[in-house]
Amino acid sequence: QVQVVESGGGLVQPGGSLRLSCAASGFFFSNYAMKWYRQAPGKGRELVASINNVGRNPTYADSVKGRFTISRDNAKNMGFLQMNNLKPEDTAVYYCNAINIVGGTSEYWGQGTQVTVSS
Repeated sequence: QVQVVESGGGLVQPGGSLRLSCAASGFFFSNYAMKWYRQAPGKGRELVASINNVGRNPTYADSVKGRFTISRDNAKNMGFLQMNNLKPEDTAVYYCNAINIVGGTSEYWGQGTQVTVSS
């Protein structure tokens, strides 16, 4: 059974930090690029960060560059998003996405985790 499960969200004050985790199971994680998206109330889904299947070539939205770091541990089938210096505009539901980039077309999404940045 394929599962993608995010965790680590919560309420944090401006300037604080959170580390989101993405646990993948039921598919060969090492064949999949990993992306983090977010969706704020009333807005469309935004790509925040991505990393390739072997943990290289991280890319970031301009709005989070220098504050967020994406990483993964293929041995543990885990992905991460370290978020520092959080701002109120980072408030959103954050989603983990895994997309096959090695000979396949499958794509999987998690259910999302809420991040709220407020004083």
